[in-house]
Amino acid sequence: MTAEPQPKPTPWGLVVLLGSLTAMGPVAIDMYLPSLPAIGTGLHATAGQTQATVSAFLAGMAVGQLFYGPASDRLGRRQPILLGAVIYVAASIACGFAASPAILIAGRFVQALGACAGAVVARAVVRDRFGHTETARMLSLLMLIMGLAPILAPLLGGALLGVGGWRLNFWFMAAFGIAVGLAALLRLKESRSEETTAHAATESPMQAYLALMREPRLVGYALAGALNGATLFTYIASSPDLLIKTYGIAPAAFGWVFGLNAVGIIGSNQVNRFLLRRRTVDQVLARASLIAVGVAILLMIAAATGIGERWSVLPLLLLLLSTYGFLQGNTMAGALNVDPRRAGAISALMGAVSFGTGALASAAAGVLHDGTPRPMAVVMLVALAGSAAALHFLALPKRRPAAP
Repeated sequence: MTAEPQPKPTPWGLVVLLGSLTAMGPVAIDMYLPSLPAIGTGLHATAGQTQATVSAFLAGMAVGQLFYGPASDRLGRRQPILLGAVIYVAASIACGFAASPAILIAGRFVQALGACAGAVVARAVVRDRFGHTETARMLSLLMLIMGLAPILAPLLGGALLGVGGWRLNFWFMAAFGIAVGLAALLRLKESRSEETTAHAATESPMQAYLALMREPRLVGYALAGALNGATLFTYIASSPDLLIKTYGIAPAAFGWVFGLNAVGIIGSNQVNRFLLRRRTVDQVLARASLIAVGVAILLMIAAATGIGERWSVLPLLLLLLSTYGFLQGNTMAGALNVDPRRAGAISALMGAVSFGTGALASAAAGVLHDGTPRPMAVVMLVALAGSAAALHFLALPKRRPAAP
């Protein structure tokens, strides 16, 4: 097997642009979390209605990606990104003017339909331009940019809330969408290959998805990435109640504790980049998935017994969420390598499965909620065990027995 060429110098301009496009979704999710109580008061909404604005966004992210992936294979990478940016800006403005919970929920769903374009197409652009291992390294770099959102967005959202109320968050999102959309219009070059163009013309989006779902390795990578990512969605949904109500952390300090876990994710992504200089994508995945299960077991023990309370649960939670950095970019790179001709459709399918699984996992943690970290720990352990099983039984190449 021929080794891939040595990595070229990092194209930082492209990394920042694609990372910013990918961050449109996380910014829209994380920025307004500190404003949820104020939104409930301002719109006379129940707790369920304010929570529905989060669920609607996750649903929009899952559904929208299924459209943009095949569209980017058929129409090119630039047009879907620009369309998504326009939708994102328009929906952000609509959310800023929302006069009722129903309008805000609908606006958030449409906002997600625009936000997901950047994430889907950015991953396809990376696969267009780089080889298998280099794709994994580039995706880890994108996570560095995207990972700043969970750190900075809640802090900025809280500051904007204090300055101008919750609606100011959506004005900022609209401005961010305009800036990123203009940068893509002026700086992003078309990268879709002629092979992808020719192949996309021969099949419908549904045919592309059906063909991909018949690939066991792709299914394995998709499930592994989605189930690992479900731990992050579960944490996002559970963290306000866990940190503020259960552990008594002041709301003003919530953003700092929330952001600390994002630092762990960013750090593990960069460690992953260095590991990939000496190990293959699948080798890193095989080990990281088992380590994640081990940490999840320790978290389950700490949550069930109550030993150490926050001083055991929170450090273990940091370690567990850090595994996200070793699995997300690598499962995406592995999946994109299964069939590079359908890079857009693969990126969309991976994203849709991830957000759909994340929505189910966070909902399960909510149903099981009992005021302790136990439900969160249970959901995370089940998800990570499923992730490791999908990797080892479906995605990773099987070793052939040595000839006698």
